[in-house]
Amino acid sequence: MGGNASLKALENSLHYDLRAVADISEAARAQVRKQFADVDTFGDWQSMFRECPTDVVVVSVPPALHRSAVMDALELPLRGILVEKPLGHCLTDGRAILNAIRARGLPICVPHGLLVQTTPRKVLAHVSAGDIGQVQLIEIRCTGWDIINAGIHWLDFCMAALDSPDMDHVMALCDISSRTYRDGLQVETVAATYAVTREGTRIVMQTGDFVHIGRPGRDTLMRFCGDKGTIEFWPWSEEYRIVNADHPGGVNLAPENRETRTPHQIHLDNLALQIDDGTADYTIAEDSLKALEICDAAYQSSFHRCRVNLPLDDFVPPPARDWHPGQPYTGTGGGRNGRKLPESP
Repeated sequence: MGGNASLKALENSLHYDLRAVADISEAARAQVRKQFADVDTFGDWQSMFRECPTDVVVVSVPPALHRSAVMDALELPLRGILVEKPLGHCLTDGRAILNAIRARGLPICVPHGLLVQTTPRKVLAHVSAGDIGQVQLIEIRCTGWDIINAGIHWLDFCMAALDSPDMDHVMALCDISSRTYRDGLQVETVAATYAVTREGTRIVMQTGDFVHIGRPGRDTLMRFCGDKGTIEFWPWSEEYRIVNADHPGGVNLAPENRETRTPHQIHLDNLALQIDDGTADYTIAEDSLKALEICDAAYQSSFHRCRVNLPLDDFVPPPARDWHPGQPYTGTGGGRNGRKLPESP
């Protein structure tokens, strides 16, 4: 999806000349040749980089391959690079990618449609202006997807809405009974993710194969709850609902959209402007890395059955423990009396 979106954006942009595409699938390469004239195709990116080096590279391979693809691309005399979300399949890879790009001083594009489309930008403006007061809770429901492949989009949007907050901890539980894989990664059947910022804002996200959204015709819901109102927002919809002092009974609003470019083209055009200006804005990439840290922490939390304090680099997995909440306490084997807790640190 990301690769095709970039191909169309590059073809339509005045800033780029589309030169070459690499894909392991012959069917995909044939489709590219059919859609885009004068474009060379290759079965692997190594051959493409060797035979057709370019100023800009777009990385839209499965997440686990991002790091090797980006590092190979950085051997070229690049002027800019696009890397799809998630930056890597884990925080370690994502950070290594961003650090390597930053070390070269290259502008990076991490496309996120919600950051450039009219309706979600209006939602961000409401939150930034304090129209619903201080955000206390963000609730997310998403069906047909998972934490790493879709949840990262919603968490990234939360980072933008909360002005890149410092995160405190993450707790999550993933049901893995269906052994589902998606986009080259093992994923959960259903999951609940709970993330808390240092300021106390809660982010509660439910993802999975079949999640009840509670809104007919919607497959994703985001609800921002502030101390002066709420906003209910449905990603990719052209409307949202706000309840606040100006709209005490609640109202659905649909901002007029005059943008004709696709989100990927907007991001790529913005990348071109940075290249021309000799600048590099890493704000979106850094927020994407924060969202990836939450995703990684969620999977670590579920796997080790514990709360994961952030930053994730400091997390040390606990030893296996024979403790089962809800089961009778035998009086042996250690433990602590929950009626006599020490004072909170």
